Amino acid sequence: MKQGIHPNYHDVTVVCACGNAFKTRSTYKSDVLHLEICSKCHPFFTGKQKLMDSAGRIERFQRKYAGFKKAEAAPAAAKTPTSGS
Repeated sequence: MKQGIHPNYHDVTVVCACGNAFKTRSTYKSDVLHLEICSKCHPFFTGKQKLMDSAGRIERFQRKYAGFKKAEAAPAAAKTPTSGS
C-alpha cells in the first residue's frame, strides 16, 4: 500500500437525535457523528410508524386517493345480481 494517500480510520462516537449513542470506526473527520435517525428509532427496525410530513405531501396524497376506494366499491355493489329475476 502507498503511504500517505489513505484517510485516517479512527474510532467515532455516533449520536442520534433520539439520544442513542454507539461507537464505530470511520473516516469521518470528527470524533462525534450526529444523526437524525438510527436503528433504535427508525420505523423499519422498531415497527412503529412515525410519519414525517414534508410540505403537506401526506395530506395531498390522502386527498387525491380519498375517493378511490369509495368509487371502486360502488360499481362492485351495482354488479351483484338481485334475487328477484
